[in-house]
Amino acid sequence: MTLEAPSPAPATDDTLTLVQAIADAADDRKAGDIRILRVDEVAYLTDYFVFCTGFSPVQVRAIAKSIEAKTAEAFSRDPLRVEGLEECRWVLLDYGDVIVHVFLPQEREFYNLEAFWSHGQPVPFTPSTPA
Repeated sequence: MTLEAPSPAPATDDTLTLVQAIADAADDRKAGDIRILRVDEVAYLTDYFVFCTGFSPVQVRAIAKSIEAKTAEAFSRDPLRVEGLEECRWVLLDYGDVIVHVFLPQEREFYNLEAFWSHGQPVPFTPSTPA
């Protein structure tokens, strides 16, 4: 008997709404280069990744806290796990169906997770603040 891994549930409109709210919260704190990748068809880990850049540890923390506050208020959701808030060089917020990465520029370039997950589908996001 062969056991197969369960198929991931398809991403829902509710998940996409959450993703957009996360990107908006990052944009509210002037995060740079906000990118969204839909990976539900190529990964069991999550449905979406959100990547963004903060230009100082203080800004990285502010972006992460803004995302936490917006998701708690609008969706009554707290992250399942938060990593990196001590140093604020790379903060990871895990919402299960969405994983958020807030990087300092040098960490984002070094780890280059977007290239690793480049087989995911980009989701358009237009920041409200000029680049």
